[in-house]
Amino acid sequence: MLCGDSPPSGLVGIAKLAAESEVLEAKRAVQYFEIDCRSALNRTRSALPFEWTINPYRGCEFACRYCYARYTHEFMELRESADFEDKIYAKSDIGGILRRELRRMRPTGGVAIGTATDPYQPAERRFRRTRAVLEAFREHAGLTLHVTTKSDLVVRDLDLMQEIARRNQFSVNITITTLDTSLARLLEPRAPRPDLRLKAVRALAEAGIQVGVFPNPIMPLITDQERRLDRLAKAARDHGATYFGGGMLFLQPSARRVFLPFVAQNFPHLLRRYEERYGETAYLKGAYREMIRERVAEIRDRYGLAAGPQVAKVVPIEPEPATGFQQKLFEYSVTAA
Repeated sequence: MLCGDSPPSGLVGIAKLAAESEVLEAKRAVQYFEIDCRSALNRTRSALPFEWTINPYRGCEFACRYCYARYTHEFMELRESADFEDKIYAKSDIGGILRRELRRMRPTGGVAIGTATDPYQPAERRFRRTRAVLEAFREHAGLTLHVTTKSDLVVRDLDLMQEIARRNQFSVNITITTLDTSLARLLEPRAPRPDLRLKAVRALAEAGIQVGVFPNPIMPLITDQERRLDRLAKAARDHGATYFGGGMLFLQPSARRVFLPFVAQNFPHLLRRYEERYGETAYLKGAYREMIRERVAEIRDRYGLAAGPQVAKVVPIEPEPATGFQQKLFEYSVTAA
């Protein structure tokens, strides 16, 4: 699975593919490449609320200081931290490959699009690999699909999302770590402003797409204050979101190498606490973690927000007259359970 999220059995193979990839375009310090893709769907290996992932790109131009997915570039022998955000790989023919996979098997347990890299990062404007994935899913019914992004470019595909949502359980997660524009610029240097993401939430909600806001990752002593989370949850509700996330920061070694120097430079008074809390583990545990869970739960209740997308059941309806692939499909609609 040379274009999946997890390392293939032979790391040399994917490193060779990366080295031989054709440069598609370059701008600023960013270079775009194309990498061969042999599989679109990637099965998860841990306890997550979905069983499959799809990432149309390797690397992410948004350069978020906390990004856990930087390790994926190490499979291609790209270990400099800047490589992850400056060398972006578009997966070749991912839409066609996904179509072939969906003819062979039906992914159960949910499919998450954009778990490691943002599917609507700037590369998507030109290379449209995420749209190709959605076009493939449009031909199917009865699936559970989620898209996660921090880009307002997501509204470009409202037409496709509405078609998919008619016959599948479909939702979009918009990541907004903070409403503070200056802080967001520090944490996510190349990502769209928080206000633009909120506008995307509203556009999705008004189009009938189930949408939620993820404040993930919640960063200790940086974005975890109740007033910050409360303000963000209220804005999410006011813009049409129906659920609100709450995942804590975790620091794999590749993320730690970027995030701790960032803290030292911008929040030097917090560095010792971070080193202590994340000294021997990538995950926070104990009383602090439980306190944040309770805080987020209380805020959700305050604004009538769920913890995740509403569980739905797929109910058959009579198909409308259609041509092409629609004649071969059994039409579905999604209603709340």
